[in-house]
Amino acid sequence: MSTLEDPRADGVRGLYPFLYPGQADLDSVLADACRSTEEKAAEIVRLRWQMAEVAGDELAECAEEMAIRFASGGRLFAFGNGGSSTDAQEVATTFLHPPYGLSLPALSLTSDVAVVTALSNDVGFDVVFARQLAALGRRGDIAVGLSTSGGSFNVLQAFEEAARQGMLTIGLAGDQGGRLAELDLLDYLFVVPSSSVHRIQEAQTTVYHVLWELTQHALGAVPAERIHDTG
Repeated sequence: MSTLEDPRADGVRGLYPFLYPGQADLDSVLADACRSTEEKAAEIVRLRWQMAEVAGDELAECAEEMAIRFASGGRLFAFGNGGSSTDAQEVATTFLHPPYGLSLPALSLTSDVAVVTALSNDVGFDVVFARQLAALGRRGDIAVGLSTSGGSFNVLQAFEEAARQGMLTIGLAGDQGGRLAELDLLDYLFVVPSSSVHRIQEAQTTVYHVLWELTQHALGAVPAERIHDTG
């Protein structure tokens, strides 16, 4: 079947009209793209300010608690699905291999493909994070779970296991928090008030980088002046 006969081509043409001669005016397409980009940038800036106003004190408190765990030999375990899996890896990398400050023990539970696929295949995907925490976690560690919807069942299961072990539990979610907002065992939950997955993940990135820098400050590795300069 040729492209002209394929009904899916209409969908592609709608997304990229400038690729098809005579389908759209290039100046109009570029103007729309520019306007859309400006609107998205304005929205994420607004969300970041909103998070700072609503959760600023709690972020500072959470970082203090994280610093206490790290100072006592605790480790951080991060987890999430899809795009949140990538963010979990960045959380672990940021704490373990920072651009400056102290290197802190951190691990993403999505990084070991052999473990993730073995647990998914042999036991079930719902426990893919909980089983790892059961084996690796201990009292005084830190569990950071990310979910844009707040409804990922394997993230909830992981938090239940983390709480059972006496770990510090920190959730990042979007919209109204989903099931994570109903989970009364979380120590901290930071909810980005947006229904856009993209804006949620962008704001969550800011949240966990702020947590990292505040934790470094609480440990005495980063002076307050530097936080103000880079904030």
